[in-house]
Amino acid sequence: MNSNPRKYGTSPYNVAVVHGGPGAPGTVAELARGLSEWSGVLEPLQTSMSIDGQVSELRNILKKHGKLPVSLVGHSWGAWLSFMLAARYPSYVRKLILVSSGPFKESYASTIMKTRLDRMSETEIEEYLHLSSSMSDPSVTNKNHVFAKFGKLISAADSFDLIPYEGVYAGFRHDVNKSIWSEASYLRKSGKLLSMGEDIRCPVVAIHGNHDPHPFEGVKEPLSKVLSDFRFILLENCGHYPWQEKHASEEFYQVMGKELTL
Repeated sequence: MNSNPRKYGTSPYNVAVVHGGPGAPGTVAELARGLSEWSGVLEPLQTSMSIDGQVSELRNILKKHGKLPVSLVGHSWGAWLSFMLAARYPSYVRKLILVSSGPFKESYASTIMKTRLDRMSETEIEEYLHLSSSMSDPSVTNKNHVFAKFGKLISAADSFDLIPYEGVYAGFRHDVNKSIWSEASYLRKSGKLLSMGEDIRCPVVAIHGNHDPHPFEGVKEPLSKVLSDFRFILLENCGHYPWQEKHASEEFYQVMGKELTL
């Protein structure tokens, strides 16, 4: 079993980097390692099957291992989870950095899959359809393996010009993804996710790539209306994984270094 949380640099651990998915622990390992140039960094691995459970998990790890309040960096789904934790436990978070977040309003989400499919070859589309049906097929037993392959396919469509990286993954969890996403989808559709921003007290910075299928307007516009201290940074020639992008990673780390030392 992987140690949880993974730790980078030396104590005190002033920064925590929260992975996406849901159910994709380990996918921010390289980012966490890169940020340890400025601070001790925690990489929590989320295992709970419910959103409340994941918020509690994250809170307990920060309380036990972090130097509160921390700078909380969330990637993709991890951006939403970090947003929820900052709303529920304001005293735990010094600054919230949302990297490649999903859109906060349902109206912005409709184009995401179309953009991905438009970037795929016919062969990749066939694989996408096969993997999608396999994940919902009760007779398929190793759904974690299918989910991992699906994630790799989607990551390629989400990226602009990726630096090859194998990662230090902790095991993809299809069951976690399915359970969490059904809850998260409802929170966005109902408007409850966005309204949580009213309880956030710390500065919030969103960083997004212009090539990310998740439309940056769906992060920038809703959050600018609900947060009192919010800034948005758009990176050119950059997809969903800024730290792995050939043309954007250097600028991304410059931005992150500045934000973590402000």
